Amino acid sequence: METGHYDTDVAIIGGGPAGSAAAIGCASQGLRVRVFERERFAAERPGETLHPGIEPLLTQLGIDSERLATVVGARHTGIWVAWNGIRRFDAFGSDTHGAWRGFQVRRTAFDALLLERASELGVAVSQPCAVSGLLTQGDTVRGVLSAAGPVTARTVIDASGRAQWLCRHQQISKTTASPRLIARYGYAAGAWPERDDAPHMTGDATGWLWTAKVWPGTYQWTRVALDGTTIPADWMPAEMRHLTPNGPSRGADVTWRVAGEVAGPGWFMVGDAAAVLDPTSSHGVLKALLSGRTAAQLVGAILSGAAPPREATEVYRDWLSGWFDNDAAQMARFYAGLGVEGFG
Repeated sequence: METGHYDTDVAIIGGGPAGSAAAIGCASQGLRVRVFERERFAAERPGETLHPGIEPLLTQLGIDSERLATVVGARHTGIWVAWNGIRRFDAFGSDTHGAWRGFQVRRTAFDALLLERASELGVAVSQPCAVSGLLTQGDTVRGVLSAAGPVTARTVIDASGRAQWLCRHQQISKTTASPRLIARYGYAAGAWPERDDAPHMTGDATGWLWTAKVWPGTYQWTRVALDGTTIPADWMPAEMRHLTPNGPSRGADVTWRVAGEVAGPGWFMVGDAAAVLDPTSSHGVLKALLSGRTAAQLVGAILSGAAPPREATEVYRDWLSGWFDNDAAQMARFYAGLGVEGFG
């Protein structure tokens, strides 16, 4: 590797919300950015429900209300919650303009929209293109080995999601803060008027179930067992059996975990690559966008010489571990109220 010459300023592994937010943030500072995304965004993925508070952040990233509307399948003013048989409606709030409304987005289209915005800013997107290894100089990461060949970079950002690519390749330990949790989720087509106005979450000590309309004529469910029960692949909520399943259900590991190191010489982790909480934290996509944008700001400061690398990475570590610890503590208290221990 020639000292001082790099193929790009920033190489990002993963083109989901965290990776796209990082790419947009870096490109907006005039940095050369390349994103490697191994998937074509063909498969649906959980995380369709967005809190109204995400809209200002999306606007900052260049996704205005008109563009966002193209991937929104439903709007709602709150969520129905039934815990231990007690049912209530949790409204998002309101202001002088009326009630705040959340978003149900089609995740494949939402992710593609964010990556498209990055491309508009000059980000080079390689998709599908997997990354298989790292390039290093001493203890500093200086690029990646991709299916398209080696790419040198001044900084590498891991946005690989729950695959936690850098953790595996750098042998970084992970701290778990919950029992093993698997979220089973699926989609079904048809008409379900009872679920058209707002999502519904019900739960007790055995686990919780989330159901929502995500697109006209399409409904989604997510089930997490808290008692160690294995959810069969062909399982479906009883109240949805009048609908037609859209293919088999899928599973995702949502065990609470955080990387022992989330930033280091020449690298950052963002989104689920850095830390994972189960969907009851309710703002996974928001945290993905925020972590990507925050990492981008710090990368820009480092590469411009405005911030010393060590201090910048420490700021990021403190920020990310702070929100993880705070959210994990709140959720642990919530689960304890349901009679479930072992969290936090």
